Amino acid sequence: QVHLVESGGGLVQPGGSLRLSCAASGNIFGVNAMGWYRQAPGKQREFVAFITNGGTTNYADSVKGRFTISRDNAKNTVYLQMNRLKSEDTAIYLCNIGTGLGAMYQPRDWGQGTQVTVSS
Repeated sequence: QVHLVESGGGLVQPGGSLRLSCAASGNIFGVNAMGWYRQAPGKQREFVAFITNGGTTNYADSVKGRFTISRDNAKNTVYLQMNRLKSEDTAIYLCNIGTGLGAMYQPRDWGQGTQVTVSS
């Protein structure tokens, strides 16, 4: 029983920035990482980034250099700082907890998602 609540989505112009937050509560036993996926209209859900409990991060090539994932272990909260946003970043962003090993991430529990719209 894990509850994940995302916040921080909204409408932003191309080149702008947003910071997403995701707070986790409940039983997170066996989980060593938190991450973000996104799903745009007409596209498959895709991996964005994950971070382990120890702070190791991995990013999709499409967001490297623009997005930064971080976490506050004391608050069980993960953040996604999104800079230089592009129209193709428009999607529902979904927070999750799971297992990270090297560059591999296996999601387990998911939040409801928060909408990010990048448009003029």
